[in-house]
Amino acid sequence: MSTPATRRPGPAFYALLFALAFMALGPIVLMVSNSLKLNVDITSPTASLLFTPTIRNYETALCNFLPYEPEHISRCDKTFGRALVNSLVISVAATAITLILGCMAAYALVRFRFMGRGVTSLTTLLVRMVPPAVLLVPVFGIWTFQFGIDGTLYGIVLVYVAMNLPFVIWILQSFIVQVPIQLEEAARMDGAGPFRTFFLVVLPLIRPGLAAAAIFTFRIAWNEFLLANALADRSTRTVPVTIVNSLTEYDIDWGVIMATGTLLAIPPILFTLVASRQIITGMTAGAVKG
Repeated sequence: MSTPATRRPGPAFYALLFALAFMALGPIVLMVSNSLKLNVDITSPTASLLFTPTIRNYETALCNFLPYEPEHISRCDKTFGRALVNSLVISVAATAITLILGCMAAYALVRFRFMGRGVTSLTTLLVRMVPPAVLLVPVFGIWTFQFGIDGTLYGIVLVYVAMNLPFVIWILQSFIVQVPIQLEEAARMDGAGPFRTFFLVVLPLIRPGLAAAAIFTFRIAWNEFLLANALADRSTRTVPVTIVNSLTEYDIDWGVIMATGTLLAIPPILFTLVASRQIITGMTAGAVKG
């Protein structure tokens, strides 16, 4: 019995695919290429695609991390290096705290029976639909005048945890509900307590959900600008805030800005690659060879 021939895509399909790839990769390629140019080459009207690459912009941005002193820098500006450390601390702390609280809250909403459980579960998702811009004024007032934690790293971490926790709870509920309750009952019959059952039985089975929630939380905390700009001071600024504040009316060093933008994109990409491996591992952990 002959099978119908597979229809090959026409030129229009490949043209559309090329256009989409160009729109997605074009700005990234432009940013990376400009980060390897001097500022005079970027702003020159005779700039071309052929240029001599240089790492001077990266040396300027990361001068306080280098084991040597670049010759072209008279005075090291540690602003970006400090902001990079702040972003890493805030993002990692917010992700870890959100996952710990989120998985426990999701487990309680799925396994425990109490009054208002359905309303609580729905409310967690509705709270996440509130735009961060709406929270800016009340959070700034409470953090500044009542708690006095504006301009601190843990104050920003607390905001990101509160902002991402509802969505993480909602994601993990759909994974926990698929865990057979018989596995937990068998663990209890073997003498495992509630916490041991949760950490040794439930958490390994919802590893793909934890990885997906971690990617979501880390990327939000890493790229968020509005709340960080309002709550951070000079010593606790994150990378997005530092990049925007480096734009002035009289002097814009496009090479350094492009270099910092490239460095800004690297950590979430690496974090996503590492976490996505956990998603694949968790999805194939229960596979059975035929």
